[in-house]
Amino acid sequence: MTSLSVETLAADAVEPITSAGNAQLGIAVLAGIAVIVLLITKFKLHAFLALTIGSLALGVFAGAPLADTVKSFSTGLGNTVAGVGVLIALGAILGKLLADSGGADQIVDTILAKASRRSMPWAMVLIASVIGLPLFFEVGIVLLIPVVLMVAKRGNYSLMRIGIPALAGLSVMHGLIPPHPGPLVAIDAVGANLGVTLALGLVVAIPTVIIAGPVFSKYAARWVDVPPPEHMIPTRPSEDLEKRPGFGVTVATVMLPVVLMLVKALVDIVVDDPENAVQKVTDVIGSPLIALLAAVIVGMFTLGRAAGFTKERLSSTVDRSLAPIAGVLLIVGAGGGFKQTLIDIGVGQMILDFSRDWSVPALLLAWLIAVAIRLATGSATVATISAAGLVAPLAAGMSTGETALLVLAIGAGSLFFSHVNDAGFWLVKEYFGLNVGQTIKTWSVMETIISVVGLVFVLLLSLVL
Repeated sequence: MTSLSVETLAADAVEPITSAGNAQLGIAVLAGIAVIVLLITKFKLHAFLALTIGSLALGVFAGAPLADTVKSFSTGLGNTVAGVGVLIALGAILGKLLADSGGADQIVDTILAKASRRSMPWAMVLIASVIGLPLFFEVGIVLLIPVVLMVAKRGNYSLMRIGIPALAGLSVMHGLIPPHPGPLVAIDAVGANLGVTLALGLVVAIPTVIIAGPVFSKYAARWVDVPPPEHMIPTRPSEDLEKRPGFGVTVATVMLPVVLMLVKALVDIVVDDPENAVQKVTDVIGSPLIALLAAVIVGMFTLGRAAGFTKERLSSTVDRSLAPIAGVLLIVGAGGGFKQTLIDIGVGQMILDFSRDWSVPALLLAWLIAVAIRLATGSATVATISAAGLVAPLAAGMSTGETALLVLAIGAGSLFFSHVNDAGFWLVKEYFGLNVGQTIKTWSVMETIISVVGLVFVLLLSLVL
């Protein structure tokens, strides 16, 4: 496990835009986060505007010149969008192709046809994990909930026994596995290797999703026994299609970017020679941009054309996939601006100073910061982005594996105890027909289990790496 030291930051320290002391900086951070929380929760302001105003307030409270604060925020926003904006867009296109072509339904139907009653929770967690790779959490819920409700009704299953594994699969993918926005931004912020983070993320995700999904669902089903709400079973996306892509080719398309990035990571580790021809090739095809772009292009044929889509409908699908992510891009970008403001006012050095005195391990500190921001703002993405900005200086001097684990610790912390200030909380409540208490006993507890178990496995891996 990596501990903190003063030397960690010595070579790459960021010159602060203010000379405020640690006490003032600490108050400024709390005040800046409080402004964001208040604007989001009390005044229902869009997260993009809340993060923008909160970043400016942070600089003012820290005593930084307003012009410097604006420059820091703008730089962080631009760098973040430049680093992950295209990847988010490509992921959205792939997810839309998967949903509209009926490929997602094909995966679901094939697995369910082969699953026994006892193995159904395991089938649901597998479906959600595979489908959740290219999809945003909210899109995954909209896509999978109809299936969960139909399976529960048709097979007379407990709704929680089937639903919790599906939610766990989606949530773990969202918090720990790129190309989801949170992990991507954290990777960019701390300078982690995407392929290594992806590989270690899968190692952490598998046991975490098993414990929080099929295992916990046994207890959730006892605590909350509700029937599937009839009015929430909508028409499935592919019912109006005459044909849809096959199971094998759909899974291969979804897994293509993951495989390409993993191949790059493996070659980088085994070959470890930038001049090697094989490594040069894998460095290109395994880069996130090329890997996702390749999957989108392949998906247009294996998913879109296989479903009988014309060129016009393919173009329309791409158009409709991009519009909903405008808000996501703005939130992620503003979060990057907030992160850069935190860095430039010297908060990273402050955290290093405090942590050195407390002897707090870097991974645990990253998790705790993400937990605090998650509880305050209700957003896993905001928690990940903000925490990554705060602990970015800790990554200086870390090995490739340690940096990847830092990202995963942040991701795990960002999922801790979803409650009433989280949009996902209300989404789950409404789709499953639960009251607030039932949602806390199932969804909120499940999120906490994912966060804590994820941290445990990150710490165990740190002992090896």
